[in-house]
Amino acid sequence: MGPPRLALVPGEPAGVGPELCVRLAQRRNPAALVALADPDVMRDAAARLGLPLRLLPPAQAREACPGELALLPVPVAGRARPGHPDPANARSVIDALLQGAEGCLSGDYDGLVTGPVHKAVVNQAGIPYTGTTGLLAHHAGCNVVMMLANPGLRVALVTTHLPLREVADAVTADAVSRALRILHAALVRDFGTARPRIAVLGLNPHAGEQGHLGREEIEVLVPVLEALRAEGMDLEGPLPADTAFLPARLARVDAVLAMYHDQGLPVLKHSGFEQAVNLSLGLPYPRVAVDHGTALELAGRGLADPSSLFAAVDTCAAMARARRDMEPTSR
Repeated sequence: MGPPRLALVPGEPAGVGPELCVRLAQRRNPAALVALADPDVMRDAAARLGLPLRLLPPAQAREACPGELALLPVPVAGRARPGHPDPANARSVIDALLQGAEGCLSGDYDGLVTGPVHKAVVNQAGIPYTGTTGLLAHHAGCNVVMMLANPGLRVALVTTHLPLREVADAVTADAVSRALRILHAALVRDFGTARPRIAVLGLNPHAGEQGHLGREEIEVLVPVLEALRAEGMDLEGPLPADTAFLPARLARVDAVLAMYHDQGLPVLKHSGFEQAVNLSLGLPYPRVAVDHGTALELAGRGLADPSSLFAAVDTCAAMARARRDMEPTSR
């Protein structure tokens, strides 16, 4: 059947995304890649790096060798200057993301890999945008869960980019139940884990200490976990976050569900930031992004580390193969 076919969106043309994609094109990848980008942006990035880049039509993606990259043109409005994002080019970034998503829904691609997007520049262009995860969820009409992963750890989130003041109100029974159902299904479908075991963190210090440090564990988390256990899920918790990441405990679980962004992600990034990736669980297709920003200060200097993009492609390809293995009648 051949390797999975993945859409590749470099992201902000003035950031490090294009040059990371050029470096990606130098290796033999586990998927047939189709970049959705401006060809001149990609050629300029290759020239600055002093690396070969032969652009192929999308139909030849499976034939690409190191130094070659299939590309579907998505033109920018004006020439991209490394380190100097132009709001006029923001529309092309959003168009590339939506074209990649639409291609996944139509079956042209088996998954989507995305580079870093500059949120402020997109908003300066008058385009409402809070992040690619939300954009793709709205496009597909589904709920999603953000999960970050590296080779040793997976951490999913109930809430994402919220002020800490608002987190407790957002950790509702519905939110926790939805996140666990999406995470559990993804571990089965995308990672081939027949019976996932998930560690669920408490919201409060010491997981509430039996109500002395907050009652969210007693009133929200415990009832949800008991209900889902009755359905057959293997769930551990609610656990104190300060001891949940001990190696002996992590060795027993397939993923950790954190209640908020800075509860779980600092541990993951400390344990392996360079190979960390960002996944949008719950979409009808695999989507994996780099776990870093546009790094404007590095753009055009040839210093950006491509490890996260390499890991994103490897992860997305593995997820696409896992889905294909579970659905033998699919393309």
